[in-house]
Amino acid sequence: MNRYPLWKYLVIAAALLIGGLYSLPNFFGEAPAVQVSSAKPTIKVDLATQARVEKILSDDNINSTGLFFETTGHAGSIKIRFNNTDIQLRARDLLQQKLNSDQADPNYTVALNLLSNTPSWLNAINALPMPLGLDLRGGVYFLLQVDMKGAVQKKVTALAGDIRSQLRDKNIRHQGIDRSSDSLAINFGSADEAEQARTLLNVSQPELIWQVRSTGGSTKLLGEFKPASLKAIQDNAVKQNIITLNKRVNELAVKEPVIQQQGAERIVVQLPGVQDTARAKDIIGRTATLESRLADPLVSTISAGEPPPPGMDVFHFGENRLGVFKKSVIFSGDRITDASAGFDQNQRPAVNISLDAAGGRVMQEVTRENIGKPMGMILFEKGKGEVLTIATIQSEFGSKFQITGQPTTESANDLALLLRAGSLAAPMEIIEERTIGPSLGAENIEKGFKSLLIGFACIAIFMMAYYLLFGTFSVIALAVNLLLLISVLSMLQATLTLPGIAAMALALGMAIDSNVLINERIREELRNGAAPHTAISVGFDKAWATILDSNVTTLIAGLALLAFGSGPIKGFAVVHCLGILTSMFSAVFFSRGLVNLWYGRHKKISKLAIGQVWRPQEK
Repeated sequence: MNRYPLWKYLVIAAALLIGGLYSLPNFFGEAPAVQVSSAKPTIKVDLATQARVEKILSDDNINSTGLFFETTGHAGSIKIRFNNTDIQLRARDLLQQKLNSDQADPNYTVALNLLSNTPSWLNAINALPMPLGLDLRGGVYFLLQVDMKGAVQKKVTALAGDIRSQLRDKNIRHQGIDRSSDSLAINFGSADEAEQARTLLNVSQPELIWQVRSTGGSTKLLGEFKPASLKAIQDNAVKQNIITLNKRVNELAVKEPVIQQQGAERIVVQLPGVQDTARAKDIIGRTATLESRLADPLVSTISAGEPPPPGMDVFHFGENRLGVFKKSVIFSGDRITDASAGFDQNQRPAVNISLDAAGGRVMQEVTRENIGKPMGMILFEKGKGEVLTIATIQSEFGSKFQITGQPTTESANDLALLLRAGSLAAPMEIIEERTIGPSLGAENIEKGFKSLLIGFACIAIFMMAYYLLFGTFSVIALAVNLLLLISVLSMLQATLTLPGIAAMALALGMAIDSNVLINERIREELRNGAAPHTAISVGFDKAWATILDSNVTTLIAGLALLAFGSGPIKGFAVVHCLGILTSMFSAVFFSRGLVNLWYGRHKKISKLAIGQVWRPQEK
């Protein structure tokens, strides 16, 4: 009656083994580390850079406890772990000096970081510690204000180019287009031409309201954004900036960044574990805008020391050369809808680019008139342009085309990634920043887990005093529940925050509530005169329905928080929902396994160690 088959004990053993292995990394802590990453899109961190870093450290007799190369992002990064912060700071200064010949324009970013002390054999099975949130790990917090006027102005500029092309295609003559911050005015010589243009643009540019106005002998066609169109432009600007920030921050291997919208015009950026505020600002500052321009047809590149041609812009192209470009922009990065690596007709690496309709029309015009001339892609970061590629226009093309001349498939992949992630829809500025030091984060961890342990200890004392041996079984099941919860969070790599620790404490209370129900059900059966074995079996079976009902209703509330909450609320909901699932396993399945293992080997039991069973007084 009270015996488990072998397979159930094997399931319990497997759960304990997996739970123990995947919760173990959380107890090794973190060590100070230095991270080396690329500071420019044309500079890569690879295995050759790793060998260079190792030689710099060994030449200066700086010993590390581990050196790791990661291929996160298009350029990779190197992380070096040290025994203490003194060696960490010394290594940071040395690498900063040796890797960057020009400190004013560095090729590599050398930053302070924290790295887990998890042994390599645990890393091999992907057993990793739970990422800690900003309130526990320390780090930096930024609140960014998106320049909505800049987003609208950018859209106005793009529309002006589209409208100019459409009017030329339909042979509608005009006398220039005037642009303001949120409207367009097209000058015409007659009212008939203005009316023709209005008919055309009402169909091709429906996001604007077009009105013909005649003043002082001149006729203008005024286009103003509809309120819905204006809101859509602003919403898209925030969303595109969030996507770009995510890609940029992820390329720099910042662990568990939080980038999300706050309100209509603001973006919150949280970078846990970043100790250097200047480093964090550099990460935010690396958001870039992309431009395509025609290069000088006579001399597209010059050496770094040569004077640039008059009337041209020059930008860095590699380490010792400059690209020479015209000032006019063909299209910017917000026109790119997709960029992927591929091969040309001769099976050489290339990048396939897709533009939106407006960008395709402009591209068709420019390429038609400039076949055989060079065109380049320039990435602007922190006000400095870096040439990604210069290619020759082979034929007329529109919204879909290829950039050839990439030396390897890997470089084609790198360029495609930069083209996809390189554009901001609108400028941004930091309006608030906060730094949470590692010591404050450590204090939060200490207080959070101390409260968790005190709560666990109080529950354990009460259960063992009130329910004796069955209380001990309940406490063991409660410990298993906590172990499984930590291991599941670690396997899912869910970020732990202070609200998550609060959810753990709540999960303990709910898990022990299930055991109280079971124990009281067993006591009730004993009071009704059932035999001990029968009381155990019936008690667990009858309690299961009540436990399931209470947990399902609580799980529904947790899922609602998970679906509609954000930030700390969502973190609480994740731990809460997982805690309910693990508590159902530990409080019912595991707890009964312990009881069966202890009492199931005896055919006859005279008494259960479940505390005082209060029987009703006989009259």
